[in-house]
Amino acid sequence: MIALLLAAGIATVISLFATRTLIVILRSRGQSQPILLQNAENLAVPQHQHKAGTPTMGGLAILGAALIGYLVSHVRAGVVFSNQTLIMIVGILIMASIGLLDDTIKVRAKRNRGVFWKVKGVVTLALSFAIAAALVTMTDIDTRVSLTRADLPGWQLGSFGWVIWAGLIIFATTNAVNVTDGLDGLAAGSALFAFAAFAAIAYVAFRNPEIYDDVINPYDLAVLAAAFAGACVGFLWWNAAPARIFMGDVGALGLGAALALLALTTNTHLLLPIICAINVFEIGSVGLQMSVFRATGRRRRLFRLSPIHHHFELVGWPETTVIIRFWLLAGLSVAAAFAIFIADFTEQAAR
Repeated sequence: MIALLLAAGIATVISLFATRTLIVILRSRGQSQPILLQNAENLAVPQHQHKAGTPTMGGLAILGAALIGYLVSHVRAGVVFSNQTLIMIVGILIMASIGLLDDTIKVRAKRNRGVFWKVKGVVTLALSFAIAAALVTMTDIDTRVSLTRADLPGWQLGSFGWVIWAGLIIFATTNAVNVTDGLDGLAAGSALFAFAAFAAIAYVAFRNPEIYDDVINPYDLAVLAAAFAGACVGFLWWNAAPARIFMGDVGALGLGAALALLALTTNTHLLLPIICAINVFEIGSVGLQMSVFRATGRRRRLFRLSPIHHHFELVGWPETTVIIRFWLLAGLSVAAAFAIFIADFTEQAAR
C-alpha cells in the first residue's frame, strides 16, 4: 500500500509543477489549441473563442509525472517490475506519440484537425493489435473473456482471438477518451475516477492471490494505476475550468491506452465499459449521430451536436454545469463497477 501512496503522491506533485512549467514554455512558443468554429457538417459549435491561445499538449506532463511516480515507487523493497507492465508502458507511449504528432500538426497548421482521421484511425487500430500481440506473445496473460476475474465468464478466445478482442478494446477506449476531451477537465476528471478504481481492483487481486491467480504481478499494476491517478490530480489543478492548458491528443490517447491495458491485465474486460461509462456515453453519441444522419439522407440529427457534451451546451447548460454533472455520472458508474467487483470478490472469498 505504501508504494501505491508513494506513486500517487510523487505523480501528483510532479504533475502539478510540470504542468505549470509546461504552460509557461508552450505559451512562450505559441503552442496553443486552435478553436473550432464549425464542425465537419458546418454546424456552429458552442462559443469557446475565449479559449483561443490556451496551450495544448499538457498530456506530456501527465504521462511524464505518472511514469516518474511509478519508477520512483520501486525503490521500496518488494516492489518489482514485470515485463507485462513494461510492455504496457511502451504501448501507452506509442499511442501518446500518435497524439503528439496530431497535436503538433494542429498547432503548426493552426487548424483543429491534425492527422486525417481515416489515416489516424487505421494507424491506431494497427498499433492496438500490435500492443495486444506483444502482451499475448511475451507474457502469460490470460486469454479468456472476463468480467471481474478470468474465469467469469471465462470464454476462451485463444491467442489469435484474444489479440483481435484486446486490440479492439484498446482502439475503442483510446478513441472514446479522445472524444471525451472536449471540455475543461472532463477527460482528466473522469479518468481520475477510473484509475483509482483500477488501483483498488489490482490491490485486491494482490491481497487475494488464491482468487486472482491469473493476474500477473497485480501489485505492479496497482502502482501504475495509482501513479496515473495522481498525475491526473496534479494536471486538473490547471486544467479545471477555466483551463489554463489542454491535455491534447497526446494525453487523451495515452490515458485511453492506459485504461484499456489496465482492464486487460486485471481481467476486467467487460467491467471496463461500466468503469468508463461516461466515455462510452460520449463516443456512443457520435456513433448514433452519424447513423441517424446517414440513414435520413443527411437531413436529420439525433442531437443538436455531438459529442453529447456539446449538445447540452447548446440546450443552455453552462460548460461548468456539464462538466460537474458528467463527473458525477462518471463517479457513479465507477462506484457501480467497483461494487460489482467487490460483490463477486465477497462471494468467492466466502467459499
